Amino acid sequence: MAFTADDRVTITELISMHGHLCDSGELDRLAELFTPDVVYDVSDFGQEPLLGVAACVTAARALGELNPVGHHVTNVVLTPVADDRVHALSKGIGVNADGTTGSVTYEDTVLRTPHGWRISHRKVRAHRVPLGG
Repeated sequence: MAFTADDRVTITELISMHGHLCDSGELDRLAELFTPDVVYDVSDFGQEPLLGVAACVTAARALGELNPVGHHVTNVVLTPVADDRVHALSKGIGVNADGTTGSVTYEDTVLRTPHGWRISHRKVRAHRVPLGG
């Protein structure tokens, strides 16, 4: 099945929905975004990659009040790799309760599944210095 403009819109909305679900505390809905065996790589933050949706939910709940109050995704760029696989690159801005912010890049592998497009791998890279350091 060819990659279409509708696929592009659907994947962009999928990536955007992550912030909405996290910010509203609807963590039990993360399976709508990720494959059951997702690898959520947060090693850039000194943590082991999270394996599976349940691990992502558990980690977010464990952070509790340290979670950002706002996740904002921008600059989504999609590159089809195959009819059923897309590389997605996007920027994330996290707004914390104390007003501080942080910037990340999300590097996603998105797969066409029987349940629709889902993120199967996400690497989160923190930005700590200008111009890529």
